[in-house]
Amino acid sequence: MKTLDEAMDWLGSLLKFGIKPGLERMEWMLEKLDHPERRLKSVHVAGTNGKGSTVEFLSQIMMEAGHEVGTFTSPHVLKAADRIAVNGEPIPDDVFLTLTNKLRPLAEELGETEYGQATEFEVMTMMAIVYFATVAYPDVVIFEAGLGGRLDSTNVIHPMVCIITNISEDHTDVLGDTIADIAREKAGIIKSGVPVVTAAEGEALSIIEKRAKEKLTKTYRLGHEFHVFNEQSSADGERFDFQSPFSKKESLCISMKGKHQVQNASLALMSLDYLYSFFGLNVEFEHIQKGLKKAKLKLRFEEVMEKPKLILDGAHNQEAIAKLTEMILDRFPNAHIHIIFAALETKNVKTMISSLEKVADEMTFTSFSHKKAHRPEKLQLFSTMEATRTIDDPKEAIDQAIASSDENTVIIVTGSLYFISEIHNSIL
Repeated sequence: MKTLDEAMDWLGSLLKFGIKPGLERMEWMLEKLDHPERRLKSVHVAGTNGKGSTVEFLSQIMMEAGHEVGTFTSPHVLKAADRIAVNGEPIPDDVFLTLTNKLRPLAEELGETEYGQATEFEVMTMMAIVYFATVAYPDVVIFEAGLGGRLDSTNVIHPMVCIITNISEDHTDVLGDTIADIAREKAGIIKSGVPVVTAAEGEALSIIEKRAKEKLTKTYRLGHEFHVFNEQSSADGERFDFQSPFSKKESLCISMKGKHQVQNASLALMSLDYLYSFFGLNVEFEHIQKGLKKAKLKLRFEEVMEKPKLILDGAHNQEAIAKLTEMILDRFPNAHIHIIFAALETKNVKTMISSLEKVADEMTFTSFSHKKAHRPEKLQLFSTMEATRTIDDPKEAIDQAIASSDENTVIIVTGSLYFISEIHNSIL
């Protein structure tokens, strides 16, 4: 392959192999490359919601302290290569092309074995590992699990600390129908001697605790070993105090809005306390203050237009939608709320739509280019509101919403990260 487009076309061709849970293909490729993952100092982040925000808080704070930070995240906003970055800078195009040429023969050889063809996400994970271990050499790498944990392709690393943000129903077609099933998959990232930091609750927390006990490691639980208190919301974000077994920090501020973002920030702070105490990863209070303020994430309650107010939020499951509705009520109690919604067929759209109807004055159902995107007219069947419409073209849906808005209208576009990414890239 001589061009980046050719490399991207080949990666795109792997999409047809879909999701194939299991680590055999990753372990086969890593063995062939002499295990580059063993050269990395890493943090592993799994959970249903909040993974991206937690990664962002961690990386911004560490960068403020002068550490070089590699990140592997998903899904991408602009292009697939953006998933792999060092200090926020995506892998250079020429390096991406070189590594694709290196990995393609390996992936094709794997396809001839009993394990079968690698998936796109597996190849991207391999590329991240090889890039960090042999080209970029960051001080720390933060890996965000793509789906689940136990059988996710990122689960070939042996991190310094594991983070499980929370657990709720999502990807039930792959991870299982119950919270217990999903929790067992997420808890699969916990390894012997590697502590887990979590905000999980109830049955999910019990399963995480059991797994940690089996692996003879420590569990740091939000509301037990570490706490947030004195939380206050403002137009600029959130303010709170934090305490762990290792430190107490007061008057912390984050720019990302929502009480759930305080929870995500606390996971990052607890993990940093552990990394300082047991690995000597030095981060001063001033670095924490600056990093927390700088942390921002595209497509998470992101305001992209002021008049009328247009907000993109990648809420893609029931729990994320519940948090979004809480933020809408908190920040726009007297506004006219117009929801533009699209989602994948694999989601529990009935529950998601029911939650949104509690805050919406009107809803538009639309679609996007993903092969598993719901048809708008099918989404509308789940609605009990009268003020609904269907528009196939998402650009037309947004244009009509803007045209019919007044100064009291807030337009919220939500339902799927893939949908919101498409809106962000090609429409706005």
